[in-house]
Amino acid sequence: MRKAAMAAFRYLPAPLRRAAVHAGAPSYTVGAVAVLRRPDGCLLLVDQRHSDGWALPGGLLRRGEAAADAVVREVREEVGVDLDRATLPVPYAVVTASVRRVDVVFEVDADADLDARQEDDAEVKRLGWYPLDGLPSLSRPTEDILRAIHVL
Repeated sequence: MRKAAMAAFRYLPAPLRRAAVHAGAPSYTVGAVAVLRRPDGCLLLVDQRHSDGWALPGGLLRRGEAAADAVVREVREEVGVDLDRATLPVPYAVVTASVRRVDVVFEVDADADLDARQEDDAEVKRLGWYPLDGLPSLSRPTEDILRAIHVL
């Protein structure tokens, strides 16, 4: 029965195949974040108005937006840092199935004198560089991400 269904599926027009897959597959929220780390090991974190705890700069992808474009946009909007899309490292995908979230995580080595500044005071209350042994209270998604990429 399954073989027959798969064989029939193959002959459906592409839009119908996509619709069938979307109807049967779980939906996930997808975000792109940057782990900006200075040579001294400090991480750049933001205190956002819409969540409890400090977070990594980043946000949700817009419909049809590439993860690299999203992280460049979000980092510029939140902390005033212009990342070069062409030099971004290969990202990690962090999947948190329990809350149906996928984070595309870019680990970026920042210069010691990187001029990060609060750009979006509607979303970001404050920002700061923190050593791993002196991190403030982190948001749950940020903890999940940092553990998944073995920073914590």
